[in-house]
Amino acid sequence: MTGSAKPRLVGFNHVAIEVGDIDEALDFYGKLFTFELRSREPGMAFIDLGDQFLALQETPNPSPTGGRHFGLVVEDKEAARAAIEAAGIRIEPGPFLDFRDPWGNLVEIVGYTNIQFTKAPHVLRGMGLSHLAKNDEALRELKEKGMAPEEAEAV
Repeated sequence: MTGSAKPRLVGFNHVAIEVGDIDEALDFYGKLFTFELRSREPGMAFIDLGDQFLALQETPNPSPTGGRHFGLVVEDKEAARAAIEAAGIRIEPGPFLDFRDPWGNLVEIVGYTNIQFTKAPHVLRGMGLSHLAKNDEALRELKEKGMAPEEAEAV
């Protein structure tokens, strides 16, 4: 993990969410995660995740409920849990590490080690995350699908 007590965001498949105020949204997520702003324009902000991004779209009436959600991959799930709890944010009941932001977006936190989602070694290196690795179960699942990293193929 980086020198911060907050976990670094690693990635996800692209997601756009509604927020009531761009500045408030950037402040809220900045309390939980270390990130860089890719770009900003009127009514939009883009949080950079290496080769992926989270788009924040300002809308006057974001819906506080519903099925919209996204999974953010982090380098350290327990550090994310600690940051969420330290910010006084309620963790949703259930088997996952889920919480809602102030606009009702459901966010699921997923640890990089335990999932099939994989960044290429050169992307991880460029993000300063080359220390991340998959656990045996994730590597097995990747291998079964023909998607294991080359170094895991020989295992």
